[in-house]
Formats: sequence, structure tokens, C-alpha cells
Amino acid sequence: MTVEVAYCSYCGKSAEGDHEACARRLTVIDPPRYCAECARRMVVQVTPAGWSAKCSRHGEITSAR
Repeated sequence: MTVEVAYCSYCGKSAEGDHEACARRLTVIDPPRYCAECARRMVVQVTPAGWSAKCSRHGEITSAR
């Protein structure tokens, strides 16, 4: 299944443009805050073992991908 990435998962803005700093934050420290498909703010839970982020429309993703 291919997921259409229309929005930045870190800042929630359109995926077009420069999001190098956002991508760096997502790979190093932070879980995604916005759904990449619809830009809705996600419910994020961080634990010592990782994180999970849930979009009300598109479901949950975890750091254990």
C-alpha cells in the first residue's frame, strides 16, 4: 500500500517546499505531529520504548515501523 504524502508530518504544511529541518527532527528526536495524508493534528504518545501517533481518519503509526 502506498501512502500519499501531501503534508509535512512535523509542521503540517504542504509537503512541497523545503522541509529538510522537519525531516531531520522527525528522524532524530520527534514523533510526527500531523497526519501526512490530511494534515490533521495527531494524538501522540511517547514512551521509553518509542512513540505512537494516531490520526482520527487514517489510523495509527508507531516508531516500530
